[in-house]
Amino acid sequence: MIKTGYKTKRTIGNIVSYIFLVLISIIWLFPFVGIVLQSFRSYATESGGMESYVIPHQFSLDNYKFLFSGETNYLRWYSNTVIIAFFVAVLQTIVVLCVSYALSRMRFKGRTLLMKSWLVLGLFPGFLTMICLYFLLKMFGLTQAGAIPGLILVSVASSGMGYYVCKGYFDTIPKALDEAARIDGASRSRIFFTMTIPMSKPIIIYTALVAFMAPWNDYIFASYVAFGHDKSYNVAVAMFRWVKTNDYQGYFTRFCAGGVLIAIPVVLLFMFLQKYYVEGVTGGAVKG
Repeated sequence: MIKTGYKTKRTIGNIVSYIFLVLISIIWLFPFVGIVLQSFRSYATESGGMESYVIPHQFSLDNYKFLFSGETNYLRWYSNTVIIAFFVAVLQTIVVLCVSYALSRMRFKGRTLLMKSWLVLGLFPGFLTMICLYFLLKMFGLTQAGAIPGLILVSVASSGMGYYVCKGYFDTIPKALDEAARIDGASRSRIFFTMTIPMSKPIIIYTALVAFMAPWNDYIFASYVAFGHDKSYNVAVAMFRWVKTNDYQGYFTRFCAGGVLIAIPVVLLFMFLQKYYVEGVTGGAVKG
């Protein structure tokens, strides 16, 4: 009887928990589903602005056709976003891996002070340096027309300070492997590239995804550096200025279509790399 009562209570508890989670999921997903549905609203037969209904009366690809037409620079903005995010992801991943490996495996004077200093500096928001960075980039011609390389440079320059998770993952790899390789005559670089990197696939993917997401969603600094130069905008900056200078009500469905297209790569990346992303986070959080 005791076991039966326990199973019944456990079943009821699970049912209540699942119902609660389903309701929370519906509430959380509703805005995203609404944006996707609004992007398929016919621009020719319905208003292009915000309406009280969610499901379109007539589905159409008018809004997506508009984005790929010659009436906007959406493809240019999209390519700018891809270029910035790709190079930042690659370069920042390389820098973070190298710095994290050095801090994890090597012992040198000032190592602890360096890590503590970076930790403290990382507590300050990056917005504090915006004015200084803008004038510095302007001196080298890396604003407005040169905003794309300027944004890449700024994102990569301080990336070594984000060593925390990656270093924690490297700490979980037995140092005995490094010592055995050193006895066999392998150099630090060879150990890093031929032994450590092949065993660090989860943290590499995690680092690359985090590095990719930052410039992909960047608006504040991107708008600051590329101010006034339409061809250097990323999608976030361009679409905001697009609906701000045009009729927002008339361009709402087109804005939704642009948002759906910019979300697709991120969704696909997390769907296919979710396993490695979780392993990278949990593995890097074990030791510090």
